[in-house]
Amino acid sequence: MNKLVATAISTIMFSTSVQADAIGVYLGGHIWDNEASGIFGESGGQRNFNLKDEQQGSLYIAVEHPLPFIPNAMISQTDLATKGTTEFNSDFVFDDYTFEANNQLNANFDVSYTDYTLYYEFFDNGLFSFDLGITGRDFDGDVSVSGLATVSNDGTTTTTQVTGSLSTDEIVPMLYASTIVGLPFTGFNVFAQGNFLSLDDHTLYDYQAGVSYDVIDNLAVDVSLTLGYRAVKLELEDINNLYSNIEFEGIFAGAIVHF
Repeated sequence: MNKLVATAISTIMFSTSVQADAIGVYLGGHIWDNEASGIFGESGGQRNFNLKDEQQGSLYIAVEHPLPFIPNAMISQTDLATKGTTEFNSDFVFDDYTFEANNQLNANFDVSYTDYTLYYEFFDNGLFSFDLGITGRDFDGDVSVSGLATVSNDGTTTTTQVTGSLSTDEIVPMLYASTIVGLPFTGFNVFAQGNFLSLDDHTLYDYQAGVSYDVIDNLAVDVSLTLGYRAVKLELEDINNLYSNIEFEGIFAGAIVHF
């Protein structure tokens, strides 16, 4: 994982880049109506909890500048939380609790994260732009399961209602790429953006693609409305003993303001 970060930084630092003509600040966000599907649990015991569809929010701020060799910076925050309910015909072990079969289990799956991205604008001629960089994805949440479980205390075994919880606190490096294609004289743009990682035990991607429309475009401020599709895959292996293979996907709508 450290080799990936070093390689990405070296490639970016010694590549010829085309930076922004002036300092610019971007504020953006969207509401994402997504469907969740997949399994999670501990090693060898991942299960399907029938996770619910949710509306999630995402916000970001980015600063671009004309200084050579110094990367542009972006911070974004994405809420990614859902709940599920199920019943298994065999026992389920989670956070050292053995949840009994044929009883309802409630799951709270929260893997919300903050992205810290450094990137270079390799090309921008007003109609086409391409950015490349690296992202540190900082997961900050927890995954919990509650239900009837067998608990042993002082040699006595009882069945009681408990909640097992595993933290998702970890920073994962990812490759960042973004491109925008303008449609001349229409105010419309086509865009795609993503973060990707396939290394060691983790396979993650988070990409979005869509169209934007410029509702305000002048020297003081630009305002655009966005509509598109976003997908996030979390194939995590042993983040504090959590294993998952879950995908969130759906339509989003949002806005971007550029000063």
